[in-house]
Amino acid sequence: MSESKDFHAALAEEAARAAEQAEIGGNTRQLRAWERHLFFWACVLFTSFHLWSLNFYPLDPLIYRSAHVSFGGAIGFMLYRFGSRTAREGIPAYDWLLALLSILCFVYIMVELDGLLFRTGAAPIPMDVAVGVTGTLLVLDLTRRCAGLALPIIAILFLLYCVVGPWMPGVLHHKGIELSFLFSYVYSMEGVFGPTTAVSSTYIILFITFAAFLQVSKVGDYFIDFAFALAGRRRGGPAKVAVISSALMGTINGTSAGNVAATGTFTIPLMKKVGYPPRSAAAIEAAASTGGQLMPPVMGAGAFIMAEITGVKYAEIMVAAVLPSLLYFLAVYFMVDNESKRLNMSGLPADELPQIDDMMRRAYLFAPLIILIGGLVSGYSVIRAGTLGLISALIVSWLHAETRMGPKRILDALHLGAKGTIQLMAVCACAGIIVGVIGLTGVGLRFSSMILAIAGDSQFLALVFAMLIAILLGMGMPTTAAYAVAASVVAPGLIKLGISPLVAHMFVFYYAVISAITPPVALAAYAGAAIAGSDPMRTSVTSFVYGMAAFLVPFMFFYSPSLLLQGDDWVKIGHYAVTAIIGVYLLAGALQKWFLGPLALLPRLLLLTGSVLLVAGGLMTDLLGVALAVAVAAWQLRARQKAHASAATHLSTPRSAAE
Repeated sequence: MSESKDFHAALAEEAARAAEQAEIGGNTRQLRAWERHLFFWACVLFTSFHLWSLNFYPLDPLIYRSAHVSFGGAIGFMLYRFGSRTAREGIPAYDWLLALLSILCFVYIMVELDGLLFRTGAAPIPMDVAVGVTGTLLVLDLTRRCAGLALPIIAILFLLYCVVGPWMPGVLHHKGIELSFLFSYVYSMEGVFGPTTAVSSTYIILFITFAAFLQVSKVGDYFIDFAFALAGRRRGGPAKVAVISSALMGTINGTSAGNVAATGTFTIPLMKKVGYPPRSAAAIEAAASTGGQLMPPVMGAGAFIMAEITGVKYAEIMVAAVLPSLLYFLAVYFMVDNESKRLNMSGLPADELPQIDDMMRRAYLFAPLIILIGGLVSGYSVIRAGTLGLISALIVSWLHAETRMGPKRILDALHLGAKGTIQLMAVCACAGIIVGVIGLTGVGLRFSSMILAIAGDSQFLALVFAMLIAILLGMGMPTTAAYAVAASVVAPGLIKLGISPLVAHMFVFYYAVISAITPPVALAAYAGAAIAGSDPMRTSVTSFVYGMAAFLVPFMFFYSPSLLLQGDDWVKIGHYAVTAIIGVYLLAGALQKWFLGPLALLPRLLLLTGSVLLVAGGLMTDLLGVALAVAVAAWQLRARQKAHASAATHLSTPRSAAE
């Protein structure tokens, strides 16, 4: 136990030093004493309201979602400053006013509920329009404060498009929409309070609160300890720990930058300690943390939106994501391993790490995660399974003095759950504006038709367009919003080409997620760079290389749907899984210039070609890909034998001369 405490003390020191270099959440303000108490209890009540309503007392959807956005907005205006140059301490009068306006929007909706259900989108009265304009502007401003300018600007452009449609050319032309009708429609169940906010107000807050219970109880620390015990001593150990711990933490965290903050403050300094350059350390953590959004059971908020849009059960989406997410993490692991071989790195000393025997004795701390997955697979609703996971986290914490949650820790977890939800709430509400405009103008269907016209009958070209659009939308935009918009604009066109809804949406989802590590705007890489003290742009390029496998995986499961565990032909599933693993292994070797040893340019190109051939999933392409890998291996073995023979000859020559 003392070794574990020493290990945590060392990690805490490293994390503290790293945190000094990072300004995660830099736009948040310091609250005065009485403001802190008010904020704390507001957060506790906010989370408690959601848990109570979700499990015991369901409300009308419009009332519930507007309460989520309005009261979440009030909390957000207390927490986030107007701008980086405004006063950091205390809540100014104008933010109190904005918080009050946010609450008044909810009061109006609650009082006028019956009338709004009939008037929205048909005959809004002036007060409906005033509340719609006010609520929409509040959502845009809060999103700007907590998630940056990109998403609000795109939302504003979509709103402007409603007005300037009569003057737009081609497929973008429409007859125009009156402003009174527009804001009444957007600030309704068709826009701000639509499917994206439905996900935010149910699944997102539930799972963020679940993660908060694991974090406050320190049960979540066990996941990181387990990763250190498992891989810390291996070559380049901290980098492999980053991959494993990000996969484990990503299952409950579900946000790229949040995952970087949770695990990167520990792993990045330790990677630098064993010899990784700061840029590589930050890039590895960013690539691994981004994969957390692809890893079941939580998979980030986008997967819940996928279930809402497609009507596919979340449990089915979760099962479908298992093999692709494992392929992604295997690819990053192979990249890390090859780099550690190339740079001749070592691991961490055994006496500085938790012992695997101790970790196995505390394996019961995995129970909340196992119960969550078991509930989802058994057919429980997502809300019921998430609630059972949360309750089990509380119960498991009582089994050990260090993790035991009393009343204070429970309140702290409720506070942390609300605080962690605000950004995603704002992002989902703002994405709802875009989704509402797409539905109102029909531009999504016209855009899909344009993609189909350009791609013709080529599914491959359509997929390439879909990939580029999802990545472009995700640059600077949170992945949840990027997927929500891309799913509305691109996915319908893919489905019209005969691609199944699950494959089409999963394809778009993957590229929306990996936009977090795609230059020039790569939010996860920037978060890692802040911790590592490296150049953000160069870090984003390096993280893009580490996550390169993610660009192949969606094409893999498109050409081989068995990778999504579709169907019951387990021989075919096994065949595609094995060849896909070989493919990402070859890709890692080509990118890191290491296979059985250092690689020259030609064998690297052969390995890269082999990895691409293994994507297609056909027997002949698989055989060609494996043949290329065998050829490169034989080439390297022969070169190694020649080198050994040359070295032996060189050593024996002086001896012969002396004789």
